[in-house]
Amino acid sequence: MELRSLHYFIAVAETLHFSRAAERLHIAQPPLSQQIQRLEKEMGVQLFERTKRSVRLSAAGEVFLQEAYRTLAQAEQSIHAARAADRGEIGRLALGFVGSSAYGMLPAMIQAFRERFPQVELILREWTTVEQVQALHKEEIQIGFVRPPILDATLHHLTVQQEPFLVAVPVKHPLATSSSVSLSALADDPFIFVPSKLAPGLSHQMMDMCLQAGFQPRIAQEAIQFHVIISLVAAGLGIALVPACIRTFQRPDVVYLPLQDSTIQAEIQMVRQRAGHSVVMHNFLDVVKAHTTEAQNRLSF
Repeated sequence: MELRSLHYFIAVAETLHFSRAAERLHIAQPPLSQQIQRLEKEMGVQLFERTKRSVRLSAAGEVFLQEAYRTLAQAEQSIHAARAADRGEIGRLALGFVGSSAYGMLPAMIQAFRERFPQVELILREWTTVEQVQALHKEEIQIGFVRPPILDATLHHLTVQQEPFLVAVPVKHPLATSSSVSLSALADDPFIFVPSKLAPGLSHQMMDMCLQAGFQPRIAQEAIQFHVIISLVAAGLGIALVPACIRTFQRPDVVYLPLQDSTIQAEIQMVRQRAGHSVVMHNFLDVVKAHTTEAQNRLSF
């Protein structure tokens, strides 16, 4: 049964007049009558009761009219859904992210994407950089937000955030009231680091900063989540080097101090496979690139 047959049937059912229905459909009356007869023969029921003076729906026709309405509405909805999918307006996208990226630009990117594409299902998974690289290869996620470096030539990466490191110290630390501090002045303090096995990029950056300042840090504690690290700082277990975005996590017993002598930047990179991109992914990449460009422009002023 063709959808055209349903349109023809509905036109006759609503007008109860073959000539007026033919005018509405912009066809001649004989082909319309033949189409209705073929439809009745195909279904094996009489849809209309005809006399020389009138046309009315049969009991079967009354039921079929309601089903025809529903069928055409469903067909129209299917067409709209297919077109929306083709534009990337519906679908699914799985994202991985390191916990610290939630303090930076990632929430704004996700919010902007959801405002533009509210029907796309976003799956968010907080994983370490190492776990995200593995998940990308297993196709468990399509995009990851990680801490570099990523030594994997099969993945494409884009820097979406750069920021200086700060040092977090307890509020009772002797240098807590300083406007800034030299890292070398903290050489004797115990440090809280991220574990190198789980966050090798950040761990190596923190170590390099200390070595460039002329000392080997004494690592007293390790933690992978920055809110845990800051809590350990507040407890007086050590000081910590943290990306600048972490200062949004405010505590009255922790002070964030700028560093005087370090140019090393903390980065967030977006990584993805080089091939196999869906329209949904392209739409998300456009949002990310727009936010990255805006951030770069703000830094340039």
